[in-house]
Amino acid sequence: MDSLIAASARSLATGDILGALKHVALRDDPPALALRGIAMARLGDFARARELLRRAARGFGAHEELARARCVVAEAEVALALRDFASPPRVLAAALAVLQARGDYGNALQARLITARKFLLLGRLDAAAAELSRLDMRALTPALAAVAQLAAAELALRSLRPAPARAALAHAHAAAVRAGVPELLAEVVDAGAALARPAARRHGTDGAQAMTLDDVAALLESGTLVLDACRRGLGGGAAWRPLARRPLLFALAQALAKAWPGDVERDALIEQAFHTRRPDETHRVRLRVEIGRLRALAKGLAAIEATPRGFAMRPLDGGALAVLEPPIEGEQASLLALLSDGAAWSTSALALALGTSQRTIQRALAELEAAGRVRSVGNARTRRWLAPSLAGFTTILLLPASLPLE
Repeated sequence: MDSLIAASARSLATGDILGALKHVALRDDPPALALRGIAMARLGDFARARELLRRAARGFGAHEELARARCVVAEAEVALALRDFASPPRVLAAALAVLQARGDYGNALQARLITARKFLLLGRLDAAAAELSRLDMRALTPALAAVAQLAAAELALRSLRPAPARAALAHAHAAAVRAGVPELLAEVVDAGAALARPAARRHGTDGAQAMTLDDVAALLESGTLVLDACRRGLGGGAAWRPLARRPLLFALAQALAKAWPGDVERDALIEQAFHTRRPDETHRVRLRVEIGRLRALAKGLAAIEATPRGFAMRPLDGGALAVLEPPIEGEQASLLALLSDGAAWSTSALALALGTSQRTIQRALAELEAAGRVRSVGNARTRRWLAPSLAGFTTILLLPASLPLE
């Protein structure tokens, strides 16, 4: 490694991006291209960064397997920033194996951390937890330790565990201070502020009551039966009945929960669940079938009783029932929650993260764009979508979680 490359690497490590570029700006050899790519990524020009890193990887010969693996890891982090999940996992896994075999444990830890953060974005919380558990925090540099603790804090927040989240954020803050990177410190401070923001609204007869993540966690641990419209499910204590993939049953459960301790007329349920204002006998038959399915799903948590007017939901043992609603209104709340991180998302990445079809995402984005709530950049395959940050709310509960984390 020559002196200019070493100087540029040191500047990058201390956060002096422009200083790093001055050392290698006029060079086109693979090590310089790689450092320029990392610097451009730090400046936010991800497209240029990816191009430089790919050129660097091609420039390293077959005997420079370690250097090419480092370029693959750097490009994977750029793809994460671009919310581009098209690259197959085996590419990063192969680079990780090379780094471990050659003793480059620092970049191997970076690769594992990228994988964990990708799982977090896709809502695969169990997989993210498994990756984070493999990290040796003592071997991480201060900057990597800060990022790892931020990921651990997000995992705890998404799992509704505020106390571990606070502990992870405290470690992240200390590591960011040691690293001396202002961007990391700002990210830690912003993540900490999410704990004090409204995370949900509790529906009540006298209006909606704002709740923080601590309030939500306390409610879920209290044994109260909760109809969670943020994560689309019915839960009480340790029991959880997901309804995200059963929208009709969720609509019925939500209507019954909002009416508790009263009941809901049959025609009102038909209108809400089947979206018709002129119910006939076929709708009433279908309502009885769907109520039967909801009754079976809620078994052990609540009873769905028939009343002279319609139906009512009764928590077992005469307990209470609460309804949690998103902190922001609208059917596209989860979509806005993903876009609120300020990054540019493709429709394919949004569909993958939310577990729905790309066409559904495109229709929702068109509606939001018409309302002025999102904007697009680029055209055709390069089009990406952004939304202004929702600074007044924390949207953790609206983010996807495809697997429950115990």
